[in-house]
Amino acid sequence: MDHRPDHLTTTVTADRNRLRRAAGLLVAGAVGANAAFLGLGSTFDYPDVLQLPAAEIVARFDATRATTMAWFALLALSAGALGPAAVLLRRAGRGGAARWSARVGVAAAVVQVIGLSRWLVLVPGLADRALDPSASAGQRADALDTFHTAHTWLGTAMGETAGYALTATWTVLVLAALDRLPGWVRALGAGSAALIASGVLIPLDVPGTDLANFVGYILWSVWLVALAVCLVRRHSAPGDGRPTTRAAGAAG
Repeated sequence: MDHRPDHLTTTVTADRNRLRRAAGLLVAGAVGANAAFLGLGSTFDYPDVLQLPAAEIVARFDATRATTMAWFALLALSAGALGPAAVLLRRAGRGGAARWSARVGVAAAVVQVIGLSRWLVLVPGLADRALDPSASAGQRADALDTFHTAHTWLGTAMGETAGYALTATWTVLVLAALDRLPGWVRALGAGSAALIASGVLIPLDVPGTDLANFVGYILWSVWLVALAVCLVRRHSAPGDGRPTTRAAGAAG
């Protein structure tokens, strides 16, 4: 007896469920990241606070520690959602772009989570040492120096600069792997990727890159939601058992 039709139905159903989970992660990540960014902006003056001297950043962190850590935890979780979403989206396209999109998406999530996690793992202890009145001046200075080093390498270099480059690259790879997206979704993704990529120039003090990067992430959040809607709608089409992209495979 030929059970191939049943097997095909099971495969199609599994693919649809997989991409629905991916779509849910994309939307949750976009919403969570924007909520966390707004929360940090109102309680911690983030990201402008990062331009202040280390002592002032630590003092502001200590004054709003509970809420600031909660918002950073949400931001880290939202950034981390890109990893599993990228892996799940691999079945939405085919070819090298799809395979690489999964790898780059995971890498983008990892570097951002590591960078953001310093506010949960390292900064609380450093703030205690830097603000401890019983500690010597040298001990407090050492704590601030360690904070500055972590901020430079885990924050600026890894979480931000590498995160910007990998996020933009992942977006381009997804667009290359998916061939059944509306033109405006493609344009939105490509434009947001270019603006996000400009963030790698921020450490060089290139004028306008801060604003361009900020606008890029806003547009990228909209693109993530649009991509999720496109994937769910395409795979929910009656009788459409094919993957929504380049024939059956991977992207994200």
